[in-house]
Amino acid sequence: MTGTEYLELLAAAGVTEADFPTCEAIGQHQIWQRVDPDASSPEAVEGAIASIKQENPNFHMDGSSWTNNLSWVRGYENVLTPMNQLSADFHRAIDPLLASDPTLTQQRRYRNALLHNLLLQTSCFRYWGQGAWTEYAQEFLSARSGDFAARFLAIVRKSPEKRLDTIR
Repeated sequence: MTGTEYLELLAAAGVTEADFPTCEAIGQHQIWQRVDPDASSPEAVEGAIASIKQENPNFHMDGSSWTNNLSWVRGYENVLTPMNQLSADFHRAIDPLLASDPTLTQQRRYRNALLHNLLLQTSCFRYWGQGAWTEYAQEFLSARSGDFAARFLAIVRKSPEKRLDTIR
């Protein structure tokens, strides 16, 4: 049984979203104590995090694993920086197109670009750290691979104003 099938069975049994407990990262509640979640902004959240860090130097939102003592950020900048750059490049290129045509999200080429963007940011590339997974991501991004993602990235990095339909 898949997760979706399980949730469908729960729904058929009368369980609703309101019945599920809220899940959040450890320490995240400290942010919501300072920022109204219904009226939040990136600036307000960043300000709250900065304030909490001043009060508690051990506070961080770097992520962790089930051990809760491992940083998903420190020591992995060479893996995460390209992921962050890809995401920024993607949004710099795509967001103006979405603003002018919100139906773009229903088009195959947009969904394909989004899929590749998200796949290249999968936690596997970070979680497995240096080595094979990092090499997979770099190969996937490399222009020599000749695949969709490389064409997408080349277009986005060189000319973000180009239309998404130039990517086939």
